[in-house]
Amino acid sequence: MQLSDKTAIVTGASRGIGAAIARKFCGQGANVMLCSRSAESVAAIADSLSREGWNAKSTQADISNKADVEALVDLTLQEFSRVDILVNNAGVTRDALFMRMKDEDWDTVLQTNLTGTAYCMRAVIRPMLRQKNGRIINISSVIGLMGNAGQANYAASKAGIIGLTKSIAKEVGRRGITVNAIAPGFITTDMTVKLSEQDQQKILDIIPMGCFGGPEDVAETALFLASDVARYITGQVIQIDGGMVM
Repeated sequence: MQLSDKTAIVTGASRGIGAAIARKFCGQGANVMLCSRSAESVAAIADSLSREGWNAKSTQADISNKADVEALVDLTLQEFSRVDILVNNAGVTRDALFMRMKDEDWDTVLQTNLTGTAYCMRAVIRPMLRQKNGRIINISSVIGLMGNAGQANYAASKAGIIGLTKSIAKEVGRRGITVNAIAPGFITTDMTVKLSEQDQQKILDIIPMGCFGGPEDVAETALFLASDVARYITGQVIQIDGGMVM
């Protein structure tokens, strides 16, 4: 299997894209540490994977908290002795028009989505440098490429992840560590199903393929970037959006 004997951390793994990536990695032989702010929800996913015979464990962690991130990586090293792959998927939204956006909503989104991603990257790079090998996959968004009214904080955080990805890829490339980003478009998750039928149709009208993607589409790309097949790919942003942003 492609990820046999590899150890991965997947943040925001209690549902949607994160859960799909964790399942995909387990199915390819990886040891996977799942984390989420909701201990109960992420434990349910990990227990389900374990019952299927995969080596999955979970822990509660809020990536906006530096101490939580360090504890997450320490626990992973205790359980599996190494960290080969990090998928930074955890993120939040606090939508509002910019002129009405509360300072705390701006701060929460930037602290979690961007600073939290940075905390996780820094924490795993240390063991990866010792191993002289590693794969970091950051989940950005097409909103970080195109912007979106009412999501200035989210767009800024996801655009920041792209800049962070490219910068760290240049810093660690010579040590065998690749750093890439995935920019999903509209993927069918708990967040998108809340949209009205009218809003969904407006989005579908600007997607050349005429349909939403699924978490599995993102998981397949994450698997590719995590595998040895992608050893010579770094600093890239791969869009999974049905052609929405060209």
